[in-house]
Parts: sequence; C-alpha cells; structure tokens
Amino acid sequence: MSTPARKRLMRDFKRLQHDPPAGISGAPCDNNIMLWNAVIFGPDDTPWDGGTFKLTLQFMEDYPNKPPTVRFISRMFHPNIYADGSICLDILQNQWSPIYDVAAILTSIQSLLCDPNPNSPANSEAARLFSENKRYCTCELRYGWIHQGTIGHKNE
Repeated sequence: MSTPARKRLMRDFKRLQHDPPAGISGAPCDNNIMLWNAVIFGPDDTPWDGGTFKLTLQFMEDYPNKPPTVRFISRMFHPNIYADGSICLDILQNQWSPIYDVAAILTSIQSLLCDPNPNSPANSEAARLFSENKRYCTCELRYGWIHQGTIGHKNE
C-alpha cells in the first residue's frame, strides 16, 4: 500500500542515497519503509570525534506532518540525549516542519553533537560536566569508548 508517508520516505531515501550529507548514512529496514536505521559519525574536534553512533527512526503514517521518533541505539553521554536514547531537539518536537526530510533530521542531530545545549538538558550530569569542564568531559567520553566499550568506534 502506497500512502503519502511511504511515498515521501521513498523520496527521502533516494535523496539521501544520491546526495548524502558528510558523516551520515541511513536506510529503511528490510521490507519496512517506516523504520530506518541510521549512522552518524562523530564530528571532528568534538568529544564524539572518532565515534560511530547508531540510531533508529520510526515514522508514522502522518509523516511528514509529524516528526519521527528518533533514538540513539548507541549508548550516549550527551546533555541533550536521554538515557533511553531519545533526543531533546526542537525540530523533533515543537519546531517540526513538514519541509524537514531524513537528511535534515540526521544533519540536525549531527549538529547537536557539535554544539550541545546544556541549557536544555535531557541528561543533567552531562550538562553539568560540559558546562564546568568540557575538556575533562571529552577525556571521559574517549576513555569510555576505549576501555569500557560504551560507544561504538569507527574502527570497530
């Protein structure tokens, strides 16, 4: 059955394949255009530099009028990411617009990794650490990747 949401998601997928933003990939799961897997590579010169972060995007039939539910599968320590992987990002909530496509969603999430917003925390401990000592927080994140396996790494 081809609904407006499914047609739009096919168009989003074709655009993403044709012109993928740097450091981002995404595709629908087998036989389900409404469920996507995506990967964002940690942006350079950020605490997440060198990381590979997996996400899921769950779309409903009212897409693009309503945003998808997006969650990190990779464990994240970030001021704007909840423990369950859900993301505190305005375009996924009250600032959503039907003009946003999958590439725009993933690019916005990647930008959030570049520029966390500790004033709107989903993780108060991460927000506090970023506000008090970003360099220490960066070291802690990288230690977690290497020694605790908490976050995927590009070379894995």
